[in-house]
Amino acid sequence: MESGPNGTTNEGPRSLVSVSGTDTDAAIADLAGMYAGKTWHSAHVDDDFWYRYVAIGDERMSIRRSQMHGTLRGDVAVEGQVVVQWIDSGTATVDVGRNAVRMQPGVPTLFPVEQRFDMDYRDWDQRLVHLDRALVLDVAAERYLVDGTLAFDRLTPPEPAAIDRWRAAVSGSVRALREEGQDSLAWHESQREVVRSLLDLYRFHGEPAPVGWGEHRHHRVRAAVELIHARAHEPLIVSDIARAADLSVRGLQESFQRVLDRTPMQYLREVRLRRAYDDLLRAEPGQVSVADVAARWGFTHMGRFSGEYLRRFGEYPKQTLRR
Repeated sequence: MESGPNGTTNEGPRSLVSVSGTDTDAAIADLAGMYAGKTWHSAHVDDDFWYRYVAIGDERMSIRRSQMHGTLRGDVAVEGQVVVQWIDSGTATVDVGRNAVRMQPGVPTLFPVEQRFDMDYRDWDQRLVHLDRALVLDVAAERYLVDGTLAFDRLTPPEPAAIDRWRAAVSGSVRALREEGQDSLAWHESQREVVRSLLDLYRFHGEPAPVGWGEHRHHRVRAAVELIHARAHEPLIVSDIARAADLSVRGLQESFQRVLDRTPMQYLREVRLRRAYDDLLRAEPGQVSVADVAARWGFTHMGRFSGEYLRRFGEYPKQTLRR
């Protein structure tokens, strides 16, 4: 135990989860529920099968360690969280059969966000960081015009310098949790620093915020942007947006052009395009069509929609749906 401020005793963070065992069925029972697994299989690599899983933190961020002397494969779906993992030993592949990523020791790998995927692990020692969706979006708003969608370019390997920043941020958060406690400002701020380092690891799909976006001089345009984000699914017209910003239609057009270099309706169309991307990414192939999603977000000309989508995301809508 360590002594904290004013002579108090700090016993260290309590485990959110702590399980272990030596049976494959118990491993599946203990672990599958944490990741919404439906079809998991575990097996021996020799006579000495064992597993351990422990997590510390809170509902906003948790740091975890998963170990198994054995094999595990199956499907995973993590709702409401962004998960980054890396292995120190063993082998692991995520998104098997689609955009498979064979993990390299020490290199943080992003789980597919809010979509079910298959994984295959063997004889591993793994670290994970679970981040609450709302926390990630809140921190992303420091850099981007966040519209509620959550997508990353997870297939481009992170740069070594970004990995170093990530490791330093995670280590700092563990230290803050152990030394200052779960209710401390240090722990709270360290969570945000971890998310900032995540945004350096993998490119976030979002419109970068203009310089000085949080300043008072932009408050009317911010109000218009917030309305667009909140009501993008509705049949908005430019006068609706102008009213929210307390501007004339002409004043709104000029403000958007000056601050965001586009018209309000162009910005609305881009938001709807990102929402369509998000829906396609999370959809199950065979249960929804590209045309259905396009129509949901007001895109009625499929050729034009596909062309805009390709320019924005570097792939056709049908390719996103098949992931």
